[in-house]
Amino acid sequence: MRRILFLIASVLVSGFFLWLALRDIELGAVAQAIAQTNLGWYIVGLLLIVLGLWTRAIRWRGLLGNKIPLSHAFHILNIGMMLNLLPLRIGEVARSLLATRDGVPFVTGATSIVVERVVDVLLVVITLTLCLTRVPTVPQAITNSALLFGAASVVAFIVLIILARYPKFAHRLIDEVEKRLSIVKRLSLGHLFGQVIDGLEPLTHPRRFAHTIFWTLVSWFISFVTYYVLEIALGVQEGDLVLGALLSMTLASLGIAVPLSLAGIGPFQAAIRAAGEMAGFTAVQGASLGLLTHSAAVLVYCVLGTIGLLVMGVSVSSIMGEREKINTPEPT
Repeated sequence: MRRILFLIASVLVSGFFLWLALRDIELGAVAQAIAQTNLGWYIVGLLLIVLGLWTRAIRWRGLLGNKIPLSHAFHILNIGMMLNLLPLRIGEVARSLLATRDGVPFVTGATSIVVERVVDVLLVVITLTLCLTRVPTVPQAITNSALLFGAASVVAFIVLIILARYPKFAHRLIDEVEKRLSIVKRLSLGHLFGQVIDGLEPLTHPRRFAHTIFWTLVSWFISFVTYYVLEIALGVQEGDLVLGALLSMTLASLGIAVPLSLAGIGPFQAAIRAAGEMAGFTAVQGASLGLLTHSAAVLVYCVLGTIGLLVMGVSVSSIMGEREKINTPEPT
């Protein structure tokens, strides 16, 4: 019953955001814009998405201490990206489960993904903050607030790394906060914060920290180039293409973070349209770019994810079964 309700909610959320993305636009104009896509540049965009996944696999393998072959990291990452398209979004759990086949403890795999998310969020916040300073229609008050928030995010990240370096002190601090604020314990916020602190432990090692930051910058740069190339493929000429690609990259990553949606449909397109309009694109171009880029990503994830399943010798049903074993407590 819970899964049915979750699926219904996902359909409603996707439908609502898709309406926002396509409101006040003739669908025929969007279809015509996509039909005129330059095939050569579109293929370049697809190849860049593949390259971006390869660099993310290199980053993840480094966070695991290079304990698994790079080819396995690549296939497992692709499987995870494909499974994240499902309403239940089991891709991250699948990555941790499949990594155990190469001797990586499940907890280690899970914490490595926590590190990825924290670093990615930090980069998105910084990039979005800088982009907002270039959007002429954004009020100065919002720009100043964004700059302050971006600076605070950097400081918070540094504090988290320091706490991860001294975990005993961090957990004592969490215990003290829970004693003074009962709501923190009631909502398990202290437990969640403790997991983040434990997950960031790999970044307390200089070599892993440098590896993670370097490949994060490389992978996000490739993402930026991907959006820029797909803008060219769509024939976008109005507005600032560089700003549009940066805003699309950051806002789309926030859009697909919405937990209730079908494969990110709706939130992704709405985010791209908003990014395009801030960069000076027409509404039709923004909506068309959202549909084009999302379809390209889904195509690559499905193809590479399927190849990954075949190479790793697993199925979606077997992964779901392993996930259920983890979620089901053992009888006492």
